[in-house]
Amino acid sequence: MKQMSFFDGRIEKAPLADRLRPETIEEFAGQHHLLDEGKILRKLIEQDNISSMIFWGPPGVGKTTLARIIAKKTKSNFIEFSAVSSGIKEIKEVMKEAEEAAFMGMRTLLFADEIHRFNKAQQDAFLPYVERGSIILVGATTENPSFEINSALLSRCKVFVLKALEKDDMMSLLSNAVKSPKGLGNLNIKIKNRQLEAIAVFANGDARTALNTLEMAVLNSEVKSGSSITVTDSVVAQCMDRRSLLYDKSGEEHYNLISALHKSMRNSDPDAAVYWLCRMLDGGEDPLYIARRLVRFASEDVGMADSNALQVAVAAYQACHFLGMPECDVHLTHAVVYLSMTAKSNALYRACEACKKDVKSLPAEPVPLHLCNAPTSLMKELNYGKGYEYAHNTAEKLTAMTCLPESLSRRAYYKPTEEGREKAVKERLKQIKLWKEKHR
Repeated sequence: MKQMSFFDGRIEKAPLADRLRPETIEEFAGQHHLLDEGKILRKLIEQDNISSMIFWGPPGVGKTTLARIIAKKTKSNFIEFSAVSSGIKEIKEVMKEAEEAAFMGMRTLLFADEIHRFNKAQQDAFLPYVERGSIILVGATTENPSFEINSALLSRCKVFVLKALEKDDMMSLLSNAVKSPKGLGNLNIKIKNRQLEAIAVFANGDARTALNTLEMAVLNSEVKSGSSITVTDSVVAQCMDRRSLLYDKSGEEHYNLISALHKSMRNSDPDAAVYWLCRMLDGGEDPLYIARRLVRFASEDVGMADSNALQVAVAAYQACHFLGMPECDVHLTHAVVYLSMTAKSNALYRACEACKKDVKSLPAEPVPLHLCNAPTSLMKELNYGKGYEYAHNTAEKLTAMTCLPESLSRRAYYKPTEEGREKAVKERLKQIKLWKEKHR
């Protein structure tokens, strides 16, 4: 028995995903909500009635392939643009050629891959040609186009949301790859259905990842007597040593996952919270970023119901700073579970937000004179500090003195709940207010 290699001439040099790239809608896998019979995008393509559009979806779902199929189906000249290699000058040159082609009756489909990476000036350069119909712009993005694409350009494009491939679509794709002459069909491959299922699940809806993993498994499997290739469980396991999870630390999924973590803790669901935590860490998120969000959560969602929560969160941040990954994962888990299980109160958050609203919308009141220091004789003559009452000079450690400006004297920003230890705080605050009312 021997190991296969790229150099034995039995497998094409082009990657499997490229060799199996669909050329028609019928060959295309997934996106049934857009491409099945009678669905909107399929009808637009078949009726040759396409206009500029944006394909928004995760990696490996066929955004580029679909653009190529549309160009071929509508007999359009296909031009692919990259934000990295294409500046304003290159864009304008291509646009001039497109206008000349349009004058001769030929349409140009310009495919802008990762259009969210084009800067504002580059995106603006597309706009007049899209408006005039000189080109059909098809942009592909993994990021929310609402945030990443100029509003003027976005308003002239129809957005189609592409979804991660379902398991059945992935299985069909992998089975075809094993059988197709364009794929691995010329090889006598012995691979079990459950191994294909494992690859399909591992790929997490990304067709490119699935095909690359399959090809890697075949390339690293044993050839018996030069006639068959047997894929073993151990080889498949080695090819899946890291799950392919969509995660962009600066993109929308970043905010989706931290939102899921925050809301799971707020809902006292430690299992979900730990899952979203591990998803972020597996995607390469900075543990210090997560720790900072936990510190915020400790006051925003727990607050006075359990002031120890802030200490736990800060300690987790320090542990992450000292240790880093992978050791600090357990400290983050400690904090996440603690924050999930402890009593919750958003009274501090509501107090802060209500006060900020008043600060922004109401006149900036001067500090009452009795609260001002009087370090100079002139300030004393102007009554700075006059009427100040020192709480430590009283038995109750309280005075009836008001500390808010007169126009806000009846404002109550902090309204404690009865959750956890805040219940005692609420009773204490009630007693203080009653005492002050009585002694005014």
